[in-house]
This record gives sequence, C-alpha cells and structure tokens, in this order.
Amino acid sequence: ALASSVYLLTQKNKLLRHVKILTRAFLPRRVAANVLRICQQANRNLTGFFTGKIIDSAIIGLLTFVCMTIFGMHFAPVISIIVGITNIIPVFGPFIGAVPGILILLFIEPMQALGFAVLILIIQQLDGNVIGPKILGDSIGISALWVLVAIVVGGDLFGLPGMVVGVPVFATLLSIVKE
Repeated sequence: ALASSVYLLTQKNKLLRHVKILTRAFLPRRVAANVLRICQQANRNLTGFFTGKIIDSAIIGLLTFVCMTIFGMHFAPVISIIVGITNIIPVFGPFIGAVPGILILLFIEPMQALGFAVLILIIQQLDGNVIGPKILGDSIGISALWVLVAIVVGGDLFGLPGMVVGVPVFATLLSIVKE
C-alpha cells in the first residue's frame, strides 16, 4: 500500500489527465463535464475537511497542553501531542489519545489521572460541539449545524467510515443541490 501510494502521488497529474480523457471518451460531453465538475468539488471538500481536521487537532493539542500546564500535571507536552495526533480520528480519536495519558498519570499520581480524564471530557465536549464544527464548517463552506448533522447521519448509516467522510460527502451533495 505504501509503495502504491508513492507511485500514485508521483504520477498524480498524469493519472488525472488519463481519467479526464477516459471520462470524456466514454460519456456524452455534457455528462462528462458534470461528472468532472462534481469530482473537482468533492476533491475541494475532502481537502478542506482534512485541512480543517488537522487545524482542529492542533488546537486541541495546544489547549490540552495549556490546561495541563495550568493544573500542574506531569508530562504535559508528551500527553498533549498524543491527544492532538489522535484527535484527527473522528469521535473515538480523542478518547484513544486520552488512554495513554491516563495510564501515564495513573502511575505517577492517580489523582492527576482522574483530573486529566475530566479535563479531556470537557475539552472534547467543547471540541465536538463548538470548535470542530466551526473550523470544519469554515474550511469547507457549510455551517456548523450541517457539520454535526453530516457526522451523525454518516455515522448512523455507515459507522466510523461514515463519520470520516460524512462531512465532505454532505458538502458535495449540498453544493449539487444548490446548483
């Protein structure tokens, strides 16, 4: 998979050109133009979504670091980096990232582990209901309410993969409906 990814990325422009040629060759002109336009919109939405998700994760990592430092918790830089990186995974990522932090703090000072768990719950509520939808909505051009709807509906219909791609797919469908 890694080798294939490298080859695909190095030949991306050439492959896209071939896909466009094949699309135009096998589909009527008007249909081909619409398919290619929708694919470009979907690409913009996916790129915006993942860019927004990375920005959101960086903010959550930084917020975790600041709060841990204020409360005098041990290993704030390492735990914050873990929380920030795993925050990229929708819904479950923040909790996956909290587990190593809780375990580390549990061995050092059990009360800090409990405080950290409460802190993560508060930060994730803030992220899931305010920060994340605002950043993701701005990065792909839909409101925070629609981001929440897309994540819930995508997750309900397709599980974890639906949560990951629900927002960009919804944004693409919304742009098609608007047209």
